Amino acid sequence: MATRSEAPEGTEQTWTIREVAEEFDVTHRTVRHYEELGLISPERRGTTRIYHRRDRTRLGLILRGKRLGFPLEEIRTIIDLYDAPRGRRSQLEYVLAQIDERRADLEQRRRDLDDALTELGRFEDRCREDLSKIPR
Repeated sequence: MATRSEAPEGTEQTWTIREVAEEFDVTHRTVRHYEELGLISPERRGTTRIYHRRDRTRLGLILRGKRLGFPLEEIRTIIDLYDAPRGRRSQLEYVLAQIDERRADLEQRRRDLDDALTELGRFEDRCREDLSKIPR
């Protein structure tokens, strides 16, 4: 995990792009890409990006959503709901609905893969049987 200097008393802790990239094990380019998409919005001081706790939280949510297979637009909706008036409740209700959809999609893909593997096994068996009947 990236080391960071402590914030002076009474000020908010901030991080550099290097620190958040190291912490989340992503490239600077990835962090800038999410910024370009408007998913995170670090403070700018000249050409330096300053990341606050909110940016780090959003980046963590983005990366978790990507690992779970959610498209970036769904991730945007989920993390933007966090700032909505109903806040966390609406976000969780939406996320639960998305999880149900994602799970159903993955379960269907698993069934499709199982069916394909079964069919491939049958086809392989027929090919081996046919091959065994052909003289060398």
